[in-house]
Amino acid sequence: MNSIRTRLPRVVDFLRRSDVDVLAIQETKCKVDQFPTQAFADLGYQVAVSGANQWNGVAILSRVDLEDAQTSFDGVPTFRNVVEPRSVFATCAGVRVGSLYVPHGRAVGDPHYQYKLQWLAALTNQVDVSVPLCLTGDMNIAPFDEDVWDISQFEGDTHVSPAERDAFFALEKVGMKEVSRGLVDGYTYWDYRQLRFPKNEGMRIDFMFASPQLAKRATAAEIDREERKGKGASDHVPLIVTFAH
Repeated sequence: MNSIRTRLPRVVDFLRRSDVDVLAIQETKCKVDQFPTQAFADLGYQVAVSGANQWNGVAILSRVDLEDAQTSFDGVPTFRNVVEPRSVFATCAGVRVGSLYVPHGRAVGDPHYQYKLQWLAALTNQVDVSVPLCLTGDMNIAPFDEDVWDISQFEGDTHVSPAERDAFFALEKVGMKEVSRGLVDGYTYWDYRQLRFPKNEGMRIDFMFASPQLAKRATAAEIDREERKGKGASDHVPLIVTFAH
């Protein structure tokens, strides 16, 4: 997202156009009291927000009820003694939804890389697949070589390292299923630099995991590439998954 306040008009337009029931947002980059709650309330959405400053920040918007909001999760590690606002959870129409902004990692071997792996391990340890559960957002991992435009450009880098990919698939080992693959192809992120978007030099790093009973209800998916175009576009685009009732 790269700042909800900067991109509020685009988010509002997206909600009106797409007619989604629940939207998970990452990189809101504002304190909770700075989040534009009223703008979304005017559209019929309730909000759950976690934010602290101009970095990180996540939110869930729901027009199908929003209950039991929870910021963070048990066992979440700190970075430099701070619990960063990288997750928020809420129950929306009986489905437990988590909006996730997984740590970037910076570089293999960097303290932030170890923090990323610890964060993912703690998250996976909290997964309960006995309930309808959806975990979605910016995973900052490309689990397959085809999820980046040229794997040779990423040799030795984060996002494609074996440990990160193992952490990604650990969610599936405990019973979650990534439901967008097989329903839609394409990248979800293009760096602002070096004309990555016009050249379609992108990455698929945004995903949606669902617990078994919920995964069976996934019927369609879309990557809204149009949202990467025009003034004030984020470097990520929406991943939309439709679930049957």
